[in-house]
Amino acid sequence: MSISSSGSSRCVEICLLMRGTMNSMHRRLFVLTAVAGLLSGMYCAAQTTIHLDTTSSGKVFEGLGAVSAGASSRLLIDYPEPQRSEILDFLFKPKFGASLQHLKVEIGSDVNSTDGSEPSHMRSATDHDYSRGYEWWLMKEARKRNPAIVLDTLAWGTPGWVGHGKFFSKDMAEYVADFLKGAQKQGLNIEYTGAWNERRPDYEWVKLLRTVLDQHGLKTKIVCCDMTPNSGMYTVLDKVNSDPMLDKAVDVIGVHYPAEVPGIAPAAIQDTQRRVWSSEDQPNPGSGPFIARDWAHGGRILARRYNENYVKGRFTKTEIWSPITSYYDLLAAPNSGLMYANTPWSGNYDVQSTIWVTAHTTQFVEPGWKYMDTATGYLPDDSGTYVAMHAPLSGSKPVDWSVVLETTSANRVQHVTLQLGKGLSIGTAFVWQTNATKTFEQIAAIPVKDGRVTYDFEPGSIYTITTTTGQTRGTRHPPAAAAFPFPYSDDFEAVETGRTAKYLSDQDGAFEASACDGRTGRCLQQEITEKPTPWSPRPDPFTIAGDIKWSDYKVGIDVMLPKDGVATVLGRIDSADVFQDHKAMYPSAYVFKIEASGKWSLLSTRFKNAPMALAQGHVDIGQEWHRMELQFQGASITALLDGKQLSVVQDTAHSSGMAGFGSDWSKVQFDNLRIGK
Repeated sequence: MSISSSGSSRCVEICLLMRGTMNSMHRRLFVLTAVAGLLSGMYCAAQTTIHLDTTSSGKVFEGLGAVSAGASSRLLIDYPEPQRSEILDFLFKPKFGASLQHLKVEIGSDVNSTDGSEPSHMRSATDHDYSRGYEWWLMKEARKRNPAIVLDTLAWGTPGWVGHGKFFSKDMAEYVADFLKGAQKQGLNIEYTGAWNERRPDYEWVKLLRTVLDQHGLKTKIVCCDMTPNSGMYTVLDKVNSDPMLDKAVDVIGVHYPAEVPGIAPAAIQDTQRRVWSSEDQPNPGSGPFIARDWAHGGRILARRYNENYVKGRFTKTEIWSPITSYYDLLAAPNSGLMYANTPWSGNYDVQSTIWVTAHTTQFVEPGWKYMDTATGYLPDDSGTYVAMHAPLSGSKPVDWSVVLETTSANRVQHVTLQLGKGLSIGTAFVWQTNATKTFEQIAAIPVKDGRVTYDFEPGSIYTITTTTGQTRGTRHPPAAAAFPFPYSDDFEAVETGRTAKYLSDQDGAFEASACDGRTGRCLQQEITEKPTPWSPRPDPFTIAGDIKWSDYKVGIDVMLPKDGVATVLGRIDSADVFQDHKAMYPSAYVFKIEASGKWSLLSTRFKNAPMALAQGHVDIGQEWHRMELQFQGASITALLDGKQLSVVQDTAHSSGMAGFGSDWSKVQFDNLRIGK
C-alpha cells in the first residue's frame, strides 16, 4: 500500500515548527490555543495522502446487491400504486436510490425459510408453475428498471417429493434447472445459482448440478456454497484447489457474514484469483439483533462493512439480506432490509439511511471498474476506511475514478490528499456526503490542481469523491403510516385462483385460492400435503395478519376439514420467530384447534415451553363447513364453534397480538375471515 499519514494533529505540527521562534510565554499561549482547537475540531486533523494509480494491483468490482429470500419481500406486492413502483425505483432504478446491481432470489419450496414460506414452482415432478409467489415479479421489475442487473438464485428448502426428502439429489439438481428454464420462458436470464443456503455442501452434488445445467443447455454459473462462519465457509477454496472437476464446476466462492470472523478472511482467500463474494451480509453488529436502520444503527455500520469487505477480505461483491423489510415486525429478524415497507394498506414506506450508504458506491461505480489497491486501506488510528476504483481503461484517454471514504470511527477531521496517477481524469472532483444530518448531498466541487485533490472530511460520515456525474437523490412523498384496518374481513372471492390473499403471510405451507368444496364461491386451501425438506424449524402451516397491538377482539373463520385434517384459529399472536423453540409447533399465541375426529383444544403457546391446554373436549362435526371463533376480552378467552361456546377461560399469558389461522399438512379449506369487536 502506498500511503503516507501522520496521526499527529496539524496544531501540534505548527507548534513544533514555531518552537524556535517563540518565547516561553508565547509557546504556552499557543499550545493552549492549539489544545482548544483540538477539542473543538477546528485546527486538528489527521493527515493522509492516498495514491490513485491505474497500474496498481486490484480486483474487478462486481457490484452491490441484495437477497430477496425468507419471505422478506412478501408484503411488497400488496402495495398499491404508485407507492409500489416508487419503492421499486428506490431499490433498482439507476442513479436514483440504492441502484442495486445484483438481485438474488429464493427458489421457493413452501417451507418456512425465516419469515415465511415462499411458493414452489414444482409441487410435484409434473407441476410447472412459473408464476406462483412474487420473486418472478420482483426479478422482472428489477430488470425493467436496470437491464444490466445480475440475477441469482438459491434454495433454502425443497418440496418433500424432491429426492424423497434428501436435498442433495438428482431431483434437486433438476429442480434448480427447471426454475432457471422457467425464468428463461419469462425473458429472464439468471446468471448465477447456488447449492443449499448455509448448509455444509455436498461437493459431489455441486459437480452434479454443473452436469445437469449443462445437459439443459444452461450457462448459469455456480456460486459455492453460501456458508456461515460456523460451517467452515472457507473450506471450499481448499476443495476446489484439490479437485479439478469441482474447480471447473465452481465459478464463485460465496460466503455469509464474513465480518463475524476475526480478520474477515484468511490470506488464501484474499490472495486467490478466484472470485469471492460476501453473498449474504448485514449492517447489524455481529450476529446481534436486527434494529432500525437509522444512521446510528444501520447506515454507519453498513458504510464500513461495504469498504472493509474489500479492504480486509478482497471480496468483490456484497449482497445484503434483504432489499426491503416487507414482512411483519413480530417475525424473525425484523428490520433486515435496506428499506422498510410492511404496511401496504397504508402505502407508507421508509427510505432508510442504508439506501443512501449503498448509493455512495452504486451511483458512482459500475461493475467492471477496477479497484486500486494503492488507494485501499485505513485512515490513521483506524478512524475510517477508503476504497478507490477507476473505469475500464480505454487507450490513452483519461478515465473516471471514484473514492468511497468513511469516517464512522473518527473523532477528528481527516485531512486527505488524493494524488492522481497517469490515466485518471483530472477534471472536477465532486464530493458527496451522508451522515446523521446530511442525506446523499453533493457538498463540494473541487478542481484538480497539480494532479491532487485535497479535502477535510468530517467525522461520522460516508463520502464519495468522484469525477462522474448524473447522480441524484430520488425523492417521493409516501402517505402517512396507518394501523392495520380494523375491523377486517375477506371472503377471498377476489383472490385469483392459485394465489395468496393480500396481507396474509404464510409461515409454512401455502394458503391459496381454490373453488370451495360443499359450497359455491372461492376459498383458501392449504395446498401442501407432503412435508417439505426444511432449512429452519418446520412448524405446522399457518398464516397471519393484523396488528400486534390488538387486544380485545374476536377472530373467526369458516373451515372444511378433510378426513384426518386439523384446523386452527390463532389470536393475540405476540411473537412468530421461527428460530425460537417450537415445541408447540405454533407461534406464541392462543390457539383454538379442532381435529376431523371432533377433538378440540384451547391452547396457550409460548416459546421454550410446551403448549398449555387451557381447555379441551369433543364435539360431533362430520365433514361439513363449521365456523371457528376466538374472542378476547381482558383475561377472558372464549372458544366458539358454529356460534356455540365450547369454553371460556381466564388467562393472561398473551395480552395482545395479531390473528391467524392454520392447519396440519392437509388440504383444509377456509372461508369468510372476520376480525372485529
